[in-house]
Amino acid sequence: MGSAPAQIPTSFGHELRACLRCRLVKTYDQFRESGCENCPFFKMDEDHERVVDCTTPNFTGIISVMDPSRSWAARWLRIGKFAPGCYTLAVSEALPEDLQNLCQDEHVQYVPPKRV
Repeated sequence: MGSAPAQIPTSFGHELRACLRCRLVKTYDQFRESGCENCPFFKMDEDHERVVDCTTPNFTGIISVMDPSRSWAARWLRIGKFAPGCYTLAVSEALPEDLQNLCQDEHVQYVPPKRV
């Protein structure tokens, strides 16, 4: 039931990055090798420059979600429809405009971070 789980970060050091759309947390190498399980249309595994454009090392906190559809925390963070995995609580930067347009073209929701 539910979708296949996302990769779990292989390390919790400085190479961790979060997807700017879905907030999935993995290492740079994992995004480069297999892209983002929730945002395959970014094609990070095909275009390595995209990893830098679509992810950020600047994020706050990490939550592990085993069953997003049943987790109140996942619903609260608006990640209830994403793959099980590790997510950040918040990213501080927005997705570049051309990639926001790609989300629109793919009919997937993109919610920019709230300005603090």
